[in-house]
Amino acid sequence: MRMSAAATTAECRSHLELLTSERALALETTLRDDRAYMADLEEEILSTRHAYVASAVVEIARLREDLVGAYEG
Repeated sequence: MRMSAAATTAECRSHLELLTSERALALETTLRDDRAYMADLEEEILSTRHAYVASAVVEIARLREDLVGAYEG
């Protein structure tokens, strides 16, 4: 499941935790030897991590704007 562009920071974090758990479980089974599955899982973890960081940065910027106003310059 890929994250949508409108996913919240909390949703991204939750999905990242789920994928990390999936990887840990896969490493304990024969799935660890399935290169395609593991590569796809790693790719999804990476893209979800990027979405999480981007979402957090936007959230922080919005909070800053709410607190002190829009940045001009």
